[in-house]
Amino acid sequence: MRLIIERGNLVMKKMKKLTVLLLAAAMVFALGACGGGGKTDAESTIVIYDGEFAEMQLIHYMVKLLVEEHTDLSVEIRDQMSPTNSYNELIRGNADIMNSYDGTLLTTFLHLDPADVPTGQSLYDFANENAKEQGVELLEKLGINNTYILAVPSEVAEAYALKTTSDLIPVAGELVFGAEHDFFTEEGSAKFNPLVEFYGIEFKEARQLDILLKYSAIDSRNIDVTVAYATDSRNKQSDMVLLEDDLSFFPEYNVAILVRSDLFERFADTAPNLKDVLNMLGGQFTDEDMIELSYSVDFDGRAVSDVAKEFLQSRGMIS
Repeated sequence: MRLIIERGNLVMKKMKKLTVLLLAAAMVFALGACGGGGKTDAESTIVIYDGEFAEMQLIHYMVKLLVEEHTDLSVEIRDQMSPTNSYNELIRGNADIMNSYDGTLLTTFLHLDPADVPTGQSLYDFANENAKEQGVELLEKLGINNTYILAVPSEVAEAYALKTTSDLIPVAGELVFGAEHDFFTEEGSAKFNPLVEFYGIEFKEARQLDILLKYSAIDSRNIDVTVAYATDSRNKQSDMVLLEDDLSFFPEYNVAILVRSDLFERFADTAPNLKDVLNMLGGQFTDEDMIELSYSVDFDGRAVSDVAKEFLQSRGMIS
């Protein structure tokens, strides 16, 4: 019995000694990471929550490549979020940057209306002016106007001679409209009910769909008309005709990087050129560019990282 007790005490002493050594090692590691002139993650990392579509993902990855090549900062792209949730994380200070659209910023995030824009002021400038009151701001426009637009399969456009949204008015009673659930909500003014009221359109039926099933419904002809994003690569894949918004119901949706207003002050010492680096994307795209880039990801199966890198290299923005 005495031998068992002595062995037990010896084991306890060794365990205590090991615990002390492990704690000491952990303290040394922590000091090495935070002290001696090193930077903490918060001081050297920009956080982005990724978007749900190729367009957002491509722009986010281009931001990562540019920042990491031209500054000493790193960019962490986290899991995908809806635009509204990403915006909320930006406002709360849990994210730094997101790809956005001036029309979305105005109507969905700020709960304003294009009619609120003063005469002589652009939607972009008005939205940005109001966004700064919430601690965020848009950088330069990238050149893409990914506005909402009504779209029909080419065979439907041909059968009913459809070129504009107004052309739907006399024939809508024969057509089924379908779109994602979000387009039927009351959040924001660019939605289904305001649209049909504005144009005086009465569809045969309006169906709410899962956004991932919308183009399948078009391809199988379960719906005849939908709302699309102007630069969505699926329009090309499904041979869609985009109907001109001839009465200008939908606002512009100019793509621009949205950042926290304190971003450049926070990184003034570590990356004084950060704003210039992010604005390297300003004016670099056309709608056609983005359709092709997104198509490469969505239907050619290419990696976002490869497509983004090749585009920036082709413009001489990264090595």
